Amino acid sequence: MHDFFAYMDRTKLIRRWGLMRNTETENLSEHLYQTAILAHALAVIDNELFGGEIDTGRVALASLYHDAPEIITGDLPTPIKYYNEEIRASYSKIEEETTQMLLSKLPDFMRDSYRDIITCALLSEHEKRIIKAADTLSAYIKCLRERMAGNRDFREAERSTEAKLRAMELPALKYFMDEFLGAFDLTIDDIK
Repeated sequence: MHDFFAYMDRTKLIRRWGLMRNTETENLSEHLYQTAILAHALAVIDNELFGGEIDTGRVALASLYHDAPEIITGDLPTPIKYYNEEIRASYSKIEEETTQMLLSKLPDFMRDSYRDIITCALLSEHEKRIIKAADTLSAYIKCLRERMAGNRDFREAERSTEAKLRAMELPALKYFMDEFLGAFDLTIDDIK
């Protein structure tokens, strides 16, 4: 019996933003889904407006698995994960070992395909940057929603995450932020 997909099903049980007071909880499954949608959009924008040659499906698929090790590790809060280089290096090693453990839950004939997806082995550096931008954009949208709900706990996270996004200098990301991001600040009545 292979239990890889049973592990993947548990993404809905992994809560994110553990150090923050949340007005609306977010689980890993929701984050992976949103990141995939955003990465696909950024890839389409990059291809259509900026001459990119991104495999949009491959980017979306890799995004669905980009935080797969968190099924085992949970969501390590950013201030801890990046506190110093020693912790970052240790966590990277844990992620690698967790990835290998998850891959061992698949039959042999599936492992290479899933290894390529989870580790982003077939992606170009530009495609990896697109996924990182989508991941950060997902965090920023969470911050916006918390601010809209009156949660001041996300004020610094919103500021620092926006700064990270601006520093990425990806034309497709800038386009998305200019053309689509403002709508996330609207109520459902405003969207109509």
